[in-house]
Amino acid sequence: MKIGAPKEIFEGEARVAMTPDSALQLQKLGHECFVEAGAGAAAGFSDAAYEAAGVTVVKTAAALFKEVDFVAKVRPPTTTEAKRLRKGQTLISFFWPGQNEDLLELCRKQGSTVIAMDMVPRISRAQKMDALSSMANIAGYRAVIEAGNNFGRFFTGQVTAAGKIPPAKVLVVGAGVAGLAAIGTSVSLGAITYAFDVRPEVAEQIESMGAEFVFLEFEDAQDGAATGGYAAPSSPEFREKQLEKFRELAPDIDIVITTALIPGRPAPKLWTEDMVEMMKPGSVIVDLAAERGGNCDLTVPDDKIVTGNGVTIVGYTDFPSRMAAQSSTLYATNIRHFMTDLTPGKDGVVVHDMEDDVIRGATATHEGEITYPPPPPKVQAIAAAKPKEKPKELTPEERRAQEVAAFRAQTRQQVTLLGVGAALILAAGLYAPASFMQHFIVFVLSVFVGFQVIWNVSHSLHTPLMAVTNAISSIIILGALMQIGSSSVLVMILAALSVFMAGINIFGGFLVTRRMLAMFQKS
Repeated sequence: MKIGAPKEIFEGEARVAMTPDSALQLQKLGHECFVEAGAGAAAGFSDAAYEAAGVTVVKTAAALFKEVDFVAKVRPPTTTEAKRLRKGQTLISFFWPGQNEDLLELCRKQGSTVIAMDMVPRISRAQKMDALSSMANIAGYRAVIEAGNNFGRFFTGQVTAAGKIPPAKVLVVGAGVAGLAAIGTSVSLGAITYAFDVRPEVAEQIESMGAEFVFLEFEDAQDGAATGGYAAPSSPEFREKQLEKFRELAPDIDIVITTALIPGRPAPKLWTEDMVEMMKPGSVIVDLAAERGGNCDLTVPDDKIVTGNGVTIVGYTDFPSRMAAQSSTLYATNIRHFMTDLTPGKDGVVVHDMEDDVIRGATATHEGEITYPPPPPKVQAIAAAKPKEKPKELTPEERRAQEVAAFRAQTRQQVTLLGVGAALILAAGLYAPASFMQHFIVFVLSVFVGFQVIWNVSHSLHTPLMAVTNAISSIIILGALMQIGSSSVLVMILAALSVFMAGINIFGGFLVTRRMLAMFQKS
């Protein structure tokens, strides 16, 4: 198949859907690659770099659409681009079918297949194709960089000859992919970082990254997790308690990064105007939800404003595009992985398997039909285990009765084993010669002593297996030493070999144990 990436015509968009590296990988799948002239220039990929990777550079977008079978884009197509699609041609891009119904209908009329990268199911197998997470990761990182660019102090605290500089305090609202990326960047820059999320399970992730989880005391505790990896809308009571907590934090926070957004829904208002007024002059708010109205009341999409009390509010909606080279590399890799699933034979033949959860989930139109919304994926998350019932509290009488019953059962078992053993020994004594009985008694005693010696070895500094084998080897050495003075040359040689091999096992065991312990030591 022929795959082509046109130049993005959305104002300010610098990303490109195919890079020279991803083109090389696509060619290994048996596909031919095309790119519009200048498509990667804003991301730092020259036409010469594409040509060196074996990509055909086409002069115009119209010529590209006529040439290729697959069109790879970043932004949703314009009406003009959608009209260029032909029957049987496939478009793969961010599409947002829930918000672009007219565009979806137009693509259906054209007879083209639309693969929406924003609709890739959030299941384990599809993580390598999850373009939303790739872009959110970059947005979270870039949000901290933008905050630092507009913040008038260091992130990390310093003690200098000119005085002491306190560290910046950063609050990240929402601990999804973008939030966790912002937390990691903020912590690495030395700021005191706080984070809040309505999903209780992310508290451990937040703390593991070095940030402090903002705990919200709420009587009717709720799990804010929802299907698809996003947070569920909160109840009005929970939201009021949440805003109350933010008002308490606002005067002490230097930088606020809000990331709360569910695709297809308006952004929830989490940082109100009165909270902005409580913040110190020079503070910064970076609103990653600006494209859907913003989490802050005062956010202006695609703009940066400074309030009357000196708080800077950044409402840019193109954070991934501000790191175009990195964003293009990750997004092109997501598309390449998707094409790998579409090309199971790696022979350039695309198989659009609508039975595949990932392919079906991302397909918005196919064979003249609108296939959005997709059915829920067959692979479901493992349900939470039901809480175990607490054992019934026993009364002293019941506990005593249980102990007596257990003692009687153990006594009966021991008496039975002793009786059977005595019967077997008596039977052997009746029919076996006296010399055999002498050896047999020694054997039984040695087994008993050996059992006690081996199983009482402490393995606090060994693995249990190492401890037991060392104990057995010690018994072998003792037996061999008793036979090494034998008059028989053969017995002497065998005893010496036994000592030698058992010694190797013991000393080798200690060496292995020492190396294992060294793996857990810092120095």
